[in-house]
Amino acid sequence: MGKNQNEFVKEITPQGEDFSQWYTDVIKKADMVDYAPVKGCMVIKPYGYRIWELIQAAFDKRFKETGHQNAYFPIFIPESFFCKEAEHVEGFAPEVAWVTHGGGEGLPERLAVRPTSETMVCAMYAKWIQSWRDLPVLINQWCNVVRWEKATRPFLRTTEFLWQEGHTAHATAEEAEEETRRMLDVYAECVEGTLAIPVLRGQKTEREKFAGAVRTYCIEALMRDGRALQAGTSHNLGQHFAKVFNITYLDKNDQLQYVWQTSWGVSTRLIGALIMVHGDDRGLVLPPKVAPLQVVIVPIGPAGKREAVLARARQLHQELQAICRVHLDDREEYTPGWKFNDWEMRGVPLRLEIGPRDMEKNQVLLVRRDSGEKCAVAQDDLAKTVQDFLAEIQLLLFERARRFREDNTHQVADKEEFDRVMENERGFILAAHCGEDSCELHIKEQTGATIRCLPFTAEPVSGRCVYCDRPAQQWAYFARAY
Repeated sequence: MGKNQNEFVKEITPQGEDFSQWYTDVIKKADMVDYAPVKGCMVIKPYGYRIWELIQAAFDKRFKETGHQNAYFPIFIPESFFCKEAEHVEGFAPEVAWVTHGGGEGLPERLAVRPTSETMVCAMYAKWIQSWRDLPVLINQWCNVVRWEKATRPFLRTTEFLWQEGHTAHATAEEAEEETRRMLDVYAECVEGTLAIPVLRGQKTEREKFAGAVRTYCIEALMRDGRALQAGTSHNLGQHFAKVFNITYLDKNDQLQYVWQTSWGVSTRLIGALIMVHGDDRGLVLPPKVAPLQVVIVPIGPAGKREAVLARARQLHQELQAICRVHLDDREEYTPGWKFNDWEMRGVPLRLEIGPRDMEKNQVLLVRRDSGEKCAVAQDDLAKTVQDFLAEIQLLLFERARRFREDNTHQVADKEEFDRVMENERGFILAAHCGEDSCELHIKEQTGATIRCLPFTAEPVSGRCVYCDRPAQQWAYFARAY
């Protein structure tokens, strides 16, 4: 066995020893990414990119089902566009990359490399929208964005990353609010149903909302190290951008009105969430719906019977192609044990083993990645069993993650308990809060925790703020976050 093989099968850093190093080990050894020559950027390798394609397909299907169309807008944004909305430019200024030269000559106006597309989209909507008949405008784009981050980590926070951003325009405030909440629900459905990641839905505080938005809604997930990750956001932009960019329409009474807008987005950080919610000390654990390979076939047998075993393996491969994403690992240079380790590291949900004895019994051995359970299955029952197992694994991974979140969500009543839980147990803390920005900032400075969201709940809040003892105004979920 060569040097690279020996290095690959070494044990990765356990989660309990160093979660951050575990994450780095997994994404590298599972061959998902490599570090680019440009600081803070990543190269997404085919296995990692296939996961993104499957995520993208699931979301894109739901976008189209809700009436949205895909378009594309330029990556370069004139500085004059970007600076029109003061709150927006202030929020993004520290992260913006600027182009000052092109073709060896200085540009007459700096161009921002897209950190988000609201300003470019608004400039176009001002041209396209004239009448109430032009509304609503429901457009989404899949693209890359650039944000000049100081501290980066692949998938979670990089200088350049991939995402989608929806941009809609409506005739009324009610329609815009309905759209904002609808798309948050679409995000939650996709993340829970496709990625098997349970999420909290709620509203961001004024301090944490998107720069230029009236309200920001979000979905929040809990990673296995007890930190939260913002998995998606949906923003009600009100008429702020419409008034700055003069996006108006003639209503049915021939009165000139400003449109009401929304924007919403998810990114490749969902891959980071996928890794950190489901992964274990052996590597990735992928939900079947986003696994590049759902089944891997590993033939096992001595040299004298290899061809016969391979012939049966190829037959099984052909049969399973109709129902799942399946791969036959017929590499001769690796042992079956090395292959088992390899595919476990990559998180393939099911491994199918077949050898001479299995052929004699007309069966195969199925091994589940999520539980390690082994099951001998008659070849005549294989297709149905594979489908049943994949569906079951998908549901069980969601349920396991949901139980983990519940076990690591703590409702606390006072500052002492808040500090103790955040320092020793982490996870989500649900607590009453005064709603004051100064208190929110103080909690962040003292504990490192931020308000992840204000939950959608009909339960009234009463009593005192968990941290400053002012009258409580809202329930809030707190956590340390990525």
